[in-house]
Amino acid sequence: MVIIVPTTVQVTEKTLQMLNKLKEEMRARSHDEVIKTLISERKRIPRSMFGANPKLKSFSKEDEAEFHELLVRY
Repeated sequence: MVIIVPTTVQVTEKTLQMLNKLKEEMRARSHDEVIKTLISERKRIPRSMFGANPKLKSFSKEDEAEFHELLVRY
């Protein structure tokens, strides 16, 4: 089971506005997704390097839906 622990990052109001604008332009689901994309592009880090084990494949939509159902139940 994967437990996601949210973290607070302090940014200025202007930075938050910029993140929100990028989130909209990128059609990202979260600020986290925007930040990961920016880091990956800047450092040219493959998407496979994000996560607990870079050798694992990404979750399928079915996996994500199942995980979401588990979270809602508990």
